[in-house]
Amino acid sequence: MRRSRDSLPGTLLSRLPALAVELVGRKVDVIVASADPAAHAAKNATSTIPIVFLAGDDPVGDGLVASLARPGGNLTGVSFLAAELYPKRFELLSELVPQARVIALLVDPNIPATEHVMPAVQEAARAKGVQLHILKASTESEIDAAFAALVQRKAGALVVSAAPFFYYRREQLAVLAARHAVPAIYASREYATAGGLISYGTSLPADLRQVGIYTGKILKGAKPADLPVLQPTTLELVINLKTAEALGLTIPPTLLARADEVIE
Repeated sequence: MRRSRDSLPGTLLSRLPALAVELVGRKVDVIVASADPAAHAAKNATSTIPIVFLAGDDPVGDGLVASLARPGGNLTGVSFLAAELYPKRFELLSELVPQARVIALLVDPNIPATEHVMPAVQEAARAKGVQLHILKASTESEIDAAFAALVQRKAGALVVSAAPFFYYRREQLAVLAARHAVPAIYASREYATAGGLISYGTSLPADLRQVGIYTGKILKGAKPADLPVLQPTTLELVINLKTAEALGLTIPPTLLARADEVIE
């Protein structure tokens, strides 16, 4: 069950249950669900066809599997550490823009992972003594409105949460961040290559490769219940120097030295 370019909000989100039922009706051998809503739609549609997911922070708490080590049903896959990485992203952003006393967090309210993300970032903000504003968006126009609110609240930096919708609107996000001169940190390198300032997170190609490996194992006879849910081991820090220069930022040498990739 692939994400379209418009991703999961709106029309496609509402169609997911019907799409999942359609796949079940076709008697496919395995369903691949590359986002939380798709995984839940597939789970609701079948308890027998194997499902391999790439999902968010807490597949156990969100009801996808019984446990990470023993999924116990017809689902398994990769959890991409949605909440655990936000304190580190917050720390990196604070290191990059230490003068920012107000920081905004942009979330998609339509995905389950948001419930785990917001408390993690709020705690990181309290630890740094920084004021946090949470902005919500699940449509293109709401992203525009979020940036207008960000400017109105005089936020000095922005954390963009890991949401499928934002991933497919990453160019819009990079353009708006540049237009409003707001340093922002994102969840994966694809944002930085699209013009975003800095990203820190799992490697999406590596995650999808593992999903493919699990799918291959299931097609050869393995059962999802016997395949533990994996958590990524590859984390990438990517910095876009061209964007930093446009924002008038000097990247600390210590931060550059830790980068896995520097885009010039």
